[in-house]
This record gives sequence, C-alpha cells and structure tokens, in this order.
Amino acid sequence: MRADVQPGDVLSALPEHPPAMPGGEDEWGRIFDDVRSIIFPGLTHWQSPGFFGYFPANGSWPAVLGDLLSTGLGVQGMLWQTGPAMTELETRMLDWMARLSGLPERFLSSGPGGGVIQGTASEATLVAMVAARHRLRVGQPQIDPRTLVAYTSTQAHSSVLKATRIAGIEHLRLVPTDARHALDPDALGRLIERDVANGLVPFYCCATAGTTGSGAFDPIDQIANIRNSMAPHAWLHVDAAWAGSAAVCPEHRGFLEGVEQADSYCTNPHKWLLTNFDCDLFYVADRAMLIDALSVTPEYLRNAASDSGAVIDYRDWQAPLGRRFRALKLWFVVRHYGRAGLQAHIRQHIAWARWFEDRVLSDPRFELAAPRSLSLVCLRLAGDRDADTRALLEAANASGQVLLTHTSLPDAQGRDRYTIRVAIGGTGNTFQSVQQLWGVLASLADADTGVR
Repeated sequence: MRADVQPGDVLSALPEHPPAMPGGEDEWGRIFDDVRSIIFPGLTHWQSPGFFGYFPANGSWPAVLGDLLSTGLGVQGMLWQTGPAMTELETRMLDWMARLSGLPERFLSSGPGGGVIQGTASEATLVAMVAARHRLRVGQPQIDPRTLVAYTSTQAHSSVLKATRIAGIEHLRLVPTDARHALDPDALGRLIERDVANGLVPFYCCATAGTTGSGAFDPIDQIANIRNSMAPHAWLHVDAAWAGSAAVCPEHRGFLEGVEQADSYCTNPHKWLLTNFDCDLFYVADRAMLIDALSVTPEYLRNAASDSGAVIDYRDWQAPLGRRFRALKLWFVVRHYGRAGLQAHIRQHIAWARWFEDRVLSDPRFELAAPRSLSLVCLRLAGDRDADTRALLEAANASGQVLLTHTSLPDAQGRDRYTIRVAIGGTGNTFQSVQQLWGVLASLADADTGVR
C-alpha cells in the first residue's frame, strides 16, 4: 500500500535520455512492463481499502468515465466562446451542488453570486484573498496595502499562509483555538481590536469547517458577527474542503450555521464525494468583485459573446487562463448516484467511524485526542506516551495492511501531542477494512510496554 522504495529508486530505474526514434510495434508492451515494474511499486495506493491517511482522494467509475471523455474532447474552456456547453454545464453543476448541500441562495448563479470549479481548496483560498484585497482597494483606495491583516486559526490549513505569501500580504494572525480545536471567537475579537488600534486593517478571515488536524468546525456564525461589528469591510471565506461533502445529508449541516454571512465558500468533491481529483467547488456571493479582481483581457481574447456581458468567462474566476472540462465528471457522478446515493456514501462512512470510535473508547489502552468529527477519528495511546504512539503508527504502516498519517494536537494542558488520524471515506474503504484497521492497532498496542 505504501510505496516500497527509497528516494531516487524510481529515478535510477529510468533512462537518463529520451528515446531517439519512435517505438516499434512491441513498444507498448515494454511501456506497460515498465509501468508494472517501476511505476506501480513506487506509488502509494490511495484507493486501497486500507488507506486511512490524510483525507481521501475519491474516485468512482462514473467520474473516471467523465474524466476520460473530458480528456478525449480536449476542450479548453477559458471563454464561453471556446466551450459553450462546458461553461454552461459548469454553471448548472455548481447550482445543483449548492442546492444538494443546502447552501444559501446568495451563492446561486441566478443572483449576483455563483460558483466555479477550482483545482483545489488552496486555489480557492488564494482567489478569495485576492478578491478581498481588491474589494477593499475599490472601497478605500487610500489604504496602504502593507497594513492589511488576514486571520485564521492555528489549526487552519497551511494554504492560508501560502496564499498570504503569494498575494504579498505581510500580516497573518493565527488565532488560538478552544478545547475542541476550533477557532476561539473571543481571541479573534481581541486580535482585531489590537490590530485596529495599531493602525492595521483587517481585510480577510478564513473560517475552517473541518480542519485537517482534527476535523474541528470553526463557529462561522460567531466569526461573522465579530466581523460585522469590528471589521465590516473584511471578507469572510469558509473552507469546507473535506467536511463540505457531508452537507448533502441534512442531518450533518449544522456546521453551516452562519455561512449565509460568508463572502465565499468552498468544498472538494474529490475528497469525499466520489469524484476524482481535481475538483473544488468555489462559491462567491458577489461574482462582480471576483471578476473585477482577476479579469485581464488582451485583444486576442476579445469576442462578441464576452463583450455582450451575457455569458460567463470562467477564466476571470481563477488564477490560470486555461481550464479543463472538470464539470463533466461531476455531472456523471451526480447523474449516476443521485441525491440518495451520495447521501448513502457519506452516511455509511460516518457509521463506520462511530463503530471505530466506540472501539477506542472501550479500550483503556487508547484515548481520543479530539471529539470524532464525522468520519475522522483522532486517537493516541493513553497517558503521556507520544513515543509509543509514534511507534504504533509506524508499526501499523509497516504491516502493509493499512496506511495512517499523524498530526500534533494540544492536550488539556496545552502540550502538543502526537496523534494518529483515522480518516475513513475512501471509495475503496469497507467496513471489513475498518475492522481490520482496529485489529492491527489493537494487536500492536500493549498497555504495559507500549508497542510490541
């Protein structure tokens, strides 16, 4: 499951120079021999039933067919004119997904908002930040860009920090979290108050719905209220990259409370909704501000349809100019599974995670490092045994039966503790593979000596 290679092994197995002449009729046989002997052993197999690391990278045969057709068609959808059906299917798909997820009307294309498919949530974070900076400059052009401040929690994804670097934002505040590892609204208020007093300008806040480390949900409604009262010009972005898929189930939409006050929102069907990478759904409440921030129109891109203002040119909604027909695979997935199938997919993973959580709670050798979040369970060996927990994870991965990853989470005393993450949700996961995972961990753990 985990690639059984050392750094440089694959590189050394590949010729240093490309072939000079075309391959003969037997070349494809040799190519596939190399795939089997060089490439496959050098891959970590994300679709394996025993893969519980990171967050899943989903795939399904309808999505693969959609991706294959997209590749074969070879459409470059930078403008409506270069792919009318591609553009309009994407618009409809974003509206479909908004309705399936219970998102507010302000994110639908029928109003001033709308959605677009980005490659990843990291891109959505950056694009939202660029739009936020542009909106502030339009409204208050006298503001020195060196005074702008962005806010997110200490548990937020590293893409927020990367976005500030790319966008040239000098100030990023990492807001402390509460006992459940979610952003502390009071701490956010204190930071904003201090920055304003020092002549700085809060312009952007990223709230996370389902953090990478523990699946914590920042209180969007409270963050929005603080923004409204203390920094009404600031942009509120909600990153629900992983957990947003669960919103197709009405009973799991509690984390969306307050999202109607957000300026933008994103989620990744490629993480947990049967759609292969890459596919991030990014919504804005005011598409005009996003387009104004990103639109650059050289003469060679001008055309009558764009000039009319009656069409969407998605090149103006993202950083790159070019774009693939990603809406096709999402359309295939939704058409094939329907609302009920998507909901069943999410619900079964959450049920398996509850079962796994019960095993942890009933075994005195283990403890939860954070409350279970949907299908994510974070655990460690009970007591102050970080080295043993690390050894347990390494031994489990070395077994070849499962693959797990880790994080560091503060305990009740504020000490960072080594934590094993069990992220259930891969298309290949089964209840049997979850049971096998527990069997591996339970057999390796020992209450007295740590790990055998």
